[in-house]
Amino acid sequence: MTGKQTVLGRTLQLARADVDALVDQAEDPQKTLDQLIRDYSNNIREADLAVATTLGNLRLMEADHKEDTCAADEWGAQALAASRKADEVRAGGDAPQAETFDNLARTALERQITSENEATAAEPLIAAQTEVVERLKRNLDAMRERLTGLESRRDRLMARARPAEVRNGMPDAVASMDVTDPTADVGRFEAKIRREEARATGRAEPADSSLDGQFEQLDDLGKRAEVDARLARLKDGEPPAAGDGRAAA
Repeated sequence: MTGKQTVLGRTLQLARADVDALVDQAEDPQKTLDQLIRDYSNNIREADLAVATTLGNLRLMEADHKEDTCAADEWGAQALAASRKADEVRAGGDAPQAETFDNLARTALERQITSENEATAAEPLIAAQTEVVERLKRNLDAMRERLTGLESRRDRLMARARPAEVRNGMPDAVASMDVTDPTADVGRFEAKIRREEARATGRAEPADSSLDGQFEQLDDLGKRAEVDARLARLKDGEPPAAGDGRAAA
C-alpha cells in the first residue's frame, strides 16, 4: 500500500478486490489468505479511526452552522427592535436620537449578513463531509464481510491441509510467493490525479491573488447596499427574515 493513498481509496479498493480469483491463482493459497487477512485487518483499524475523526469534524461543522443560523435570527430581531425604537423617538421629535437607533439597526443588519454568509459557506462542506463518512461506512461494512469470509476460508483450508500432509508426507515448508498488492493500480492513479490537481492550483493562484482586492471592494459595496435595503424594508414594516436576500459571501 502506498503512503499517498487515502484511507477512502484503500477501503474502496479492498472492498472491490477480487480476492477469490487472487487466492485461486496463488501457488500457496494459505499464505495468500494470511496476507490478505492482515491487509484487511490493518485497513479496517485505520478506516475505523478515519470514520471517527471525520465524523467528529462533521459534528463540529454542523454545530457551527447551527450557531451561525441562530445568530442571524438574533441579529435580525435586534435590528427590527432598534429600527422601531428609532421610529418611535423620531415621532417624538428627537431626530438625533432616532439616527442613533437607526445606526444600531444598521450594525445589527451587518452582523446578520455576516452570520448568514458563514452559514451558507459551510453548507457544501458539511454535505461533502457527510458523503465521505457514508462512503467510508459502506466500504468498512464490505471489508468486514470480506474479512469474515477470508478467515472462514483459511480455517477450512487449514483443516483440510493438516490430514492431507500427514497422509502424503508433505514437508511443512512450502515455496514462498510475492503477493501482488491489490491496491497498487489505485495508488498510481490517485497519485497522478494529485499531481494534476496541484498543477491546476498552482496556475490558478496568481490570478486569484491579483483579483482579491477588487472582489473585496465589490463585497463591501454589496454589503452596504444590502444593509440599506434591509433597513428600508424594516421601515416599511417588513420582518427581518433570516436568509432573505443573503449577500454573496
